[in-house]
Amino acid sequence: MKETRAGKSVGRKATKEDIELVVARARRSMDEQLKGYREQSLKIHPWVCARCGREFTARNLHLLTVHHKDHNHENNPSDGSNWENLCIYCHENEHRRFLDHLAGEGITTTEKEGDAVTHKPFAALADLLNKGKK
Repeated sequence: MKETRAGKSVGRKATKEDIELVVARARRSMDEQLKGYREQSLKIHPWVCARCGREFTARNLHLLTVHHKDHNHENNPSDGSNWENLCIYCHENEHRRFLDHLAGEGITTTEKEGDAVTHKPFAALADLLNKGKK
């Protein structure tokens, strides 16, 4: 595949090998980035899950992950202010809650505006309570 100075391909279509090469490079780059801020976070923060308080040792440290508080994996300040160490279980729970929050945006409690509740399950409760006092 021919490339211009801007890095855009010209000429023929990308082959399967070209695509695999680009994907492999992207994965290596992401792995390097992940490794970098994980190592920094483990140096800065204690080896304890910030949610459940589980403590970690060198033996089980692979179960401790770094979570981006603002969910932006590009936001990696060197002071670690956007990171928190979470165990794999709390980390999964945090991301599930975030996805559920995003999925629930714009949902209302009534299907149509103006729908009124007509059933009053406790309407006769006052009468029943007053009968018991007599």
